[in-house]
Amino acid sequence: MNENGMMEKDEIFSKVLRAGRRTYFFDVRATKADDYYLTITESKKFTNADGSFHYKKHKIYLYKEDFDGFAEILNEMTSYIVDEKGQEVISDKHQKDFKKDYQEDEVSVDATPSPDKFTDISFEDI
Repeated sequence: MNENGMMEKDEIFSKVLRAGRRTYFFDVRATKADDYYLTITESKKFTNADGSFHYKKHKIYLYKEDFDGFAEILNEMTSYIVDEKGQEVISDKHQKDFKKDYQEDEVSVDATPSPDKFTDISFEDI
């Protein structure tokens, strides 16, 4: 039984993708009518302050009638991301030399803010 108390059918075919603290499970399952559908589960590991850990899971159920639309939008979105930002991963978790904007702009307390760092608002227009 799953966490919702529902019986899930045995996996027919499964693949696992481990990605850092996340793991993705792709499982083909059978309906009561013996038709197939896909479940995609994201499992993310969280560590508590005492060293113990727990997992949070999110699941998507994908049925055959939705495969084409799902695949089309997934391909469009992933292509857009790669076209706009390339294949290189840019984040503070993946690159040691990554600096967020607020880390790069260290400003002392008595320093005057740069005019390009804020927007002047006229309240007379409101």
